[in-house]
Formats: sequence, structure tokens, C-alpha cells
Amino acid sequence: MSEKDVAGALGLAQKAGKLSSGDLGVKDALSDGKAMLLVIATDAAPNTVKELKFLAEKTSVPVVFCMQRTALGLCIGKAPRAAVAVLDKGFAGLIMKKWNV
Repeated sequence: MSEKDVAGALGLAQKAGKLSSGDLGVKDALSDGKAMLLVIATDAAPNTVKELKFLAEKTSVPVVFCMQRTALGLCIGKAPRAAVAVLDKGFAGLIMKKWNV
């Protein structure tokens, strides 16, 4: 599927209050075990990717690389984002299905 489909699903998750974004919010969601899926921008900084992937692997959270930072932020109505954490199993499943994971 396309990034457009994933963007739509992320927008719905944001409106439903089932996303965490921003550096601190994503790390907290991963550390607290609330994250069901981690979406990382394709142009995120290497150190950011390394740190977030480590936290995701530690808590067995699937990781998807999709969109650039600007597009990732835009689809959830925010400034550019390096990553977002999906906090709902339904939305996480929908996004993984749309991204063929």
C-alpha cells in the first residue's frame, strides 16, 4: 500500500487520541509499555533511529519506517516528527496491514 494510506490511518489515530509523538512522548510510550507500534521517519537522525529501535526491541514493539519527517508530522497535524508511537492495537494492526508488515 501507499504512504497515503498510512498517513490517513495515523491521522485517524491522532484524532482518536491513540498516538504519542515528539521525542519524549514516544520514549515514554515505549518505556511504559503503552506503544503497540513505532513508526519512524525515513529521514530521522541515525542516533534517534538507534535509540528508538533499541527501546522498541526491548519491549517487543514492531517498527515501521515510513514517510519523511515533514510528511509524518503533517499527517497528524503537527510539526515535523522523527517518530510516532501508536497506542492502540486496532490502529497498529491497520497501519501494519496497509504497509504490508
